[in-house]
Amino acid sequence: MVGREVTARVRPLTLAWVNSHLEPGERVVGTEALHGGITAEVRRLTVGAPDGGTRQLVLRSFVDVEHSEEWLNREADALTVLAGSGVPAPALVAVDPSAERCEYPSLLMTHLPGRTVLDEEGVAARLPLLARQLVAIHAVRPAERPRPYVTLTTADTVVTPEGADAAAWAAATDVIREPVPPYEGRFLHRDFQPGNVLFAVPPDDPAGARITGVVDWAAASWGPADLDVAHCSTNLALLHGPVWGPRFAEAYEQAGGVLAEAADARRYWLVRDALACSEEVRAVARPWREAGRTELTTRAVEARLDAYVTALMDAPG
Repeated sequence: MVGREVTARVRPLTLAWVNSHLEPGERVVGTEALHGGITAEVRRLTVGAPDGGTRQLVLRSFVDVEHSEEWLNREADALTVLAGSGVPAPALVAVDPSAERCEYPSLLMTHLPGRTVLDEEGVAARLPLLARQLVAIHAVRPAERPRPYVTLTTADTVVTPEGADAAAWAAATDVIREPVPPYEGRFLHRDFQPGNVLFAVPPDDPAGARITGVVDWAAASWGPADLDVAHCSTNLALLHGPVWGPRFAEAYEQAGGVLAEAADARRYWLVRDALACSEEVRAVARPWREAGRTELTTRAVEARLDAYVTALMDAPG
């Protein structure tokens, strides 16, 4: 869902469905549209109890999104797997993946405290927190594996930014023509990046941030840890500058994570994710600007992506 305005109002059928999953006497007393997502309408619901207390839930609805039933089933399965794992993920309340009772496919879950933090200030302190959290996610061992990871980018779908280093991009495109390196499978978030991590940040101490939640599990998969690391590395490089991509991979290993042993295999995953981003720079940059990073225009993000891809191709290995 790119470019769609999300109102706070919950549609009538969906509201009735939500009400059916509340405790006796509870009702929805407030709604707020949450911004920053690319594919789903997300709303925070305030639920009132008969004794005057309140609690909050989160409603995700997919409007005119291809494969929405599959996405919601995968998210519901992931939240079920993560319950009790120690990973701070929302708890599943209910899901209607085929819109049998709602206007659109929807998922209801608990609300987690904290907020996304995309600021430049404090990024060095947040980096090891992100790395440790990802190591913990990869340590989850579900009784049933989720579906294998999917990568759709091919050499033919890469979009080279205007004015980019043509030689570096040609070499990078050749990298993803190579066979997939062997890997040991792990439980993957598949969209682990600062926009999907919630932090509690003391007002007077940005370096004292701590993670309070990880959200958006619709793409949870089974695959190489390198792929999750590469995705977060790309996002950090675009948000904060190309040097932060490699720094995240280093922080992941320092936190106990295990990446591919061969340098060319590591580069394969880093390059693959960076090139995948080339196809959706506009969609990626928009929620960052909505969150306050107004300097991150599409052109600015393309320039950072070009610098990052060039740096990956210049690196030894």
